[in-house]
Amino acid sequence: MTIRAYQEIYLNNAQAALGDAFDYAVNSCNISGNDFIKLFLVSSISSRMEKGEPAVIAGKSGIDLAQEIILETKGKPPQYTHHERLNRSKEYWIGWAIAYYQWYSDIKYRDVFKLISYEELENMYYTLHEADITKFVDIMNAKFPETFPDTHLKRIRHLYGCTQAELAERSGVSLRSIQMYEQRNKNINKASADTVYRLAKVLGCPIEDLLERENICQ
Repeated sequence: MTIRAYQEIYLNNAQAALGDAFDYAVNSCNISGNDFIKLFLVSSISSRMEKGEPAVIAGKSGIDLAQEIILETKGKPPQYTHHERLNRSKEYWIGWAIAYYQWYSDIKYRDVFKLISYEELENMYYTLHEADITKFVDIMNAKFPETFPDTHLKRIRHLYGCTQAELAERSGVSLRSIQMYEQRNKNINKASADTVYRLAKVLGCPIEDLLERENICQ
């Protein structure tokens, strides 16, 4: 079971806020969707949303968020007036859907946008904007193994720069177990807390970074 950063009661607020932020940035500020994604990812807003910070997911409008993102990343506020729209735009749907998937998967926004491009999201809008959000989730989940074929353990071990044998020696976890976790022949989520703790301690990462997202990979 995935432990999410914030409760579902705040999800609608987060979706609406990110939807409005995309709509405002693209349609009122004339920032391209791809460029706004880049600004969003390097801003503090993305990480604060990931953590479920109440002031961000429930305390600000989407326009407020977009303005903070632009000010923080460009050094000056946007000089544009927001025009109210009666219908939800394509850009709104993109932000709305992405916010849902980030909450659902509990992966970072930078990894969400590695799964899918802005152009793909634009194309999805025409067939999915009136569909149940679970159809969007299914498409995103199907992309995950192709984009992130390695387990978190393998990826983090490579980044740390040690072999499986070195990790086994330093952690006290058997080489065979490490191999099976990395090959997904054993589920690291079902390993003992002590086992995961010892691996994480050697690799210098939080325990949760080694766990797999079961709602994605099941």
